[in-house]
Amino acid sequence: MADASYDLLVIGAGQGGGPLAGTAADHGLSTALIEHKHVGGTCVNEGCTPTKTMIASARVAHLARRAEDYGVDTGPISVDLEAVRQRKRDIVESFRAGSRSGVEGTDGLDLIEGTGRFVDARTVEVAFDDGSTRTLTADRIVVNTGTRPTAPPIEGLDDIDYLTSTSIMELGAVPEHLLILGGGYIGLEFGQMFRRFGAEVTIIDRGEHVLGRETADVAEELQSILREDGIRILNETSMTAVADTGDTITATLDGPDAPDQLEGSHLLVATGRRPNTDDLNPGAAGVEIDDRGFVEVNDRLETSADGVYALGDVTGGPAFTHVSYDDYRVLRDNWFNGASKTTADRIVSYTLFTDPQLGRVGLTEAQAREHGHDIEVAEMPMTHVARALEVDESRGLMRAIVDADTKQLLGAAILGIEGGELMSVLQTAMMGKIPVTRLKEAPYAHPTLAESLNNLFAGIE
Repeated sequence: MADASYDLLVIGAGQGGGPLAGTAADHGLSTALIEHKHVGGTCVNEGCTPTKTMIASARVAHLARRAEDYGVDTGPISVDLEAVRQRKRDIVESFRAGSRSGVEGTDGLDLIEGTGRFVDARTVEVAFDDGSTRTLTADRIVVNTGTRPTAPPIEGLDDIDYLTSTSIMELGAVPEHLLILGGGYIGLEFGQMFRRFGAEVTIIDRGEHVLGRETADVAEELQSILREDGIRILNETSMTAVADTGDTITATLDGPDAPDQLEGSHLLVATGRRPNTDDLNPGAAGVEIDDRGFVEVNDRLETSADGVYALGDVTGGPAFTHVSYDDYRVLRDNWFNGASKTTADRIVSYTLFTDPQLGRVGLTEAQAREHGHDIEVAEMPMTHVARALEVDESRGLMRAIVDADTKQLLGAAILGIEGGELMSVLQTAMMGKIPVTRLKEAPYAHPTLAESLNNLFAGIE
């Protein structure tokens, strides 16, 4: 393949890079999209799509076991993990094919499947699997290379066949006892999922509670729910060593309530992710990275090198697909719509897909106080939500932080049935600057979950 020059090079076909490349081509820019693995990025291939597909299967198993609570007799319940895995693979392949088709069907956009590496701020060398290379130049270059699972330095860990958030979804049989190192989003979602599939599950976490950055009462309520589901959680506990002892994995632990050693059939390491900048050679382009390897950008997603931008997880910001896609919107509008958008005023939200879900948006109570707000806190257990009681899904709580002067919503956590959807109602109110005094009087349809906002904010005058 010959060397070539483009108006724009995008390195990484994730949920920000792919749409940006397509939009640029639609606006007449000659564009190349460089991808070393799969079009669609982590979300479609190893993240949101496969995990939420498997979580859906786990929820069906959970509800089937609870059928008697609703007056329904189902008989014995079993899980065929190979069938669950195939359903997941089919949906991933469908989404991946759709993403690829969109790229390949865009005029003026070349998909180049290889690994990109900076030569300078206008030049990228692409290495292919057959050992050949190709040099591409462009006026503008965008980095969207994402992240991958990482593991801490634990004695013996490199010598065992531990699982990551990617490899665990390829298991063909339910583990007998799944040990999970890490009590963050990944560890909790997979922990509950595999408990519902039938595994014994133990989560080992260094913090006082899981979700170390979450408000303590919300995180502790979620811990209580997970323990009710039969998951063992060891807080303030470190794994100091691990060994494969034949039929089992033996972990050496250090914690106030932890045994000295714990045996399991499988170990999932869910302690974080690292940026895919190892092979990028950012220094050659004058692109600065931080001490963890993330690309440093300003609020317009500009790097330290003129004409080089970065978006998505590789920037070290909130690692969510919708944030990556919103990064795309910032560049799209600034480049093609004459806007002057930044990421500074973005209202960040996320949903943790445990069951019940944890929907979180905006500031926590501590953050609101740090920003100088005089606040009011509205809180209500899900047992006070009529719809939750009617469907027998009343675990969790609702918590909202309100500016006492303006009555504007500053942030919220909804731990409850469809918590992410209910959180999105509140996010919309924040975007529209609707005071909570309007929400408490809104004539929401009865009986819906949204109707519970009337009661949540009833005490705000």
